Amino acid sequence: MTIAHLTDDAALTAFFPVISQLRPHLTPATLIERVRRQEQQGYRPVGLYDNARVPRAYAGFRFMETLFSGAVIYVDDLVTDAAARSTGCGKTLLTWLIELGRREGCATLELDSGVQRFAAHRFYFRERLEIEGYHFRLRL
Repeated sequence: MTIAHLTDDAALTAFFPVISQLRPHLTPATLIERVRRQEQQGYRPVGLYDNARVPRAYAGFRFMETLFSGAVIYVDDLVTDAAARSTGCGKTLLTWLIELGRREGCATLELDSGVQRFAAHRFYFRERLEIEGYHFRLRL
């Protein structure tokens, strides 16, 4: 497996079938637009390819600092292709993110997960992530 930063539109678009499993409201064009805008705020897209160079897992993350946690690697998006789940792709990508956060001096890795994502929650618990709060939203 190989993890690569997705720096050009073609590489990002190759991961669209994976990303759309987490973000079904996006189109390839809106994906590119949003990622490019978010990159200006520190967002970094990476993808995990299997040994045949097939896109299998995707993460979008950023470094930030909060009063509560200090230095954080925040994972906005983390998804493994349904066809590749339970093959180690998600664990490999999460481990890569954890190690990157450590190298960058982060105190924590943090992410939000929709309450309906039961399989993802089982994965996060197995990987020793803990629930520490609620995420609230008001649609404007």
